Amino acid sequence: MAEREPETLVEAIRHFSDPDVCLDFMVSLRWPDGVKCPTCGDEKVTFMASRRVWQCKGKHPKRQFSVKVGTIFEDSPVGLDKWFATIWLISNAKNGVSSAEIARSIGVTQKTAWFMLDRIRLAMQTGTFEKLSGHVEVDETYIGGKARFMHPGKRKAKGTARGMVGKVAVMGLLERHGDFQYRIVENTKRRTLHGEISRAVAIGSHIYSDALASYRKLDDEYIHKVIDHAEAYVDGEVHTNGLENFWSLLKRSIKGTYVSIEPFHLFRYLDEQAFRFNNREMTDRQRFAKVAASVIGKRLTYRELTGKGSAVWRTPKGGRIKPWPRKSPASSSSSRV
Repeated sequence: MAEREPETLVEAIRHFSDPDVCLDFMVSLRWPDGVKCPTCGDEKVTFMASRRVWQCKGKHPKRQFSVKVGTIFEDSPVGLDKWFATIWLISNAKNGVSSAEIARSIGVTQKTAWFMLDRIRLAMQTGTFEKLSGHVEVDETYIGGKARFMHPGKRKAKGTARGMVGKVAVMGLLERHGDFQYRIVENTKRRTLHGEISRAVAIGSHIYSDALASYRKLDDEYIHKVIDHAEAYVDGEVHTNGLENFWSLLKRSIKGTYVSIEPFHLFRYLDEQAFRFNNREMTDRQRFAKVAASVIGKRLTYRELTGKGSAVWRTPKGGRIKPWPRKSPASSSSSRV
C-alpha cells in the first residue's frame, strides 16, 4: 500500500527524514521516464548507491551527477530533507518566514538560510505571455522606509521630505477571480502606467482604478471605471479592494517579518507573495508540490544573488534599479553536489 502524501508540516518532516524518500521524490519529478544524464541526455547511467549519485557511461566531462544538478539545489551541501522543510514553510506562511527563523529551525547559519530562501523564491517565480482580461484592477504602491525614521543627513541627501522620493514604485494588476501580476516601475507617470497596462491587459477589458490622474484616457482601448477613495471605496463592481488586499499582505510581511528589503531584492519578495496569493485556493501540500516541481532548470549562484561587480540590478519584470550603497557579505565556497 502506497504511503499517504504528507498534509501538514509535521508529516512532511517525518516523510522526508529518510534520504531515500527524498531521492525517490526528486527522481519522480525530474525523470519520470527514467534517469538521464543532464549533460548528454543519455539513459545509460549507473547508480552509485554509496554516494547517491549516477555515472554516465558516455565519455564527456561531468559524468557523475546527483539529483540536485540542474536545479536550485545544485552545489548546495544542505540535505534535501532540510530543503523540503524550508520549501513547505515559505510556500505556506502567509506573512513569510525570515532567514533567522529558518536558520534556527533547520540548523544552518543565517547566511545559508538567506541563500536558500532566495533560491526557493526563484522557483516560485512565474512568467507568462498571456494577457489579463475580463475585469482587471490596477493600482500602485510604494515600498521603502519612511522619511521620518531616517537620519536627517540621509533624508536630506535623498530628498525625502515628502515621504515618497527614494521609495520604489510597484504597479499591481489583478484579474478578478484570476492571477495577480506586478511591475516595478521607474515612476507613476501616465506614459509609464499606460504602457504597462497595454502590455499586460487585453484590449476591451474592464479596468478599475482609483482617481490617480495617470490612469486617465484609458477609455480609447478599455472600459475604464474609477473609484475616488476620497468619497468611497466601493461603488457596486467598481473598486480595487482585491489589490488593496494584496498590498496589505505584502506590507505586513515586509514590516513584520522581513523588516528591511533593499530595492534590488524587492522583486524576489514580490514573487514570493504573488505565488502564495495566486495559489491561495490550494492546500499546503499542493503549494509545496507546485514549488518542488518548479525547482528544475533554475539556478541562482551566490555571486548573482549579491550582485558582485554589478552597478545596476535588473529585475525579471524589466525594471532597472540602482542599488543602495552597502557592504556585500563575503562569498562562500561549496562543493558540487
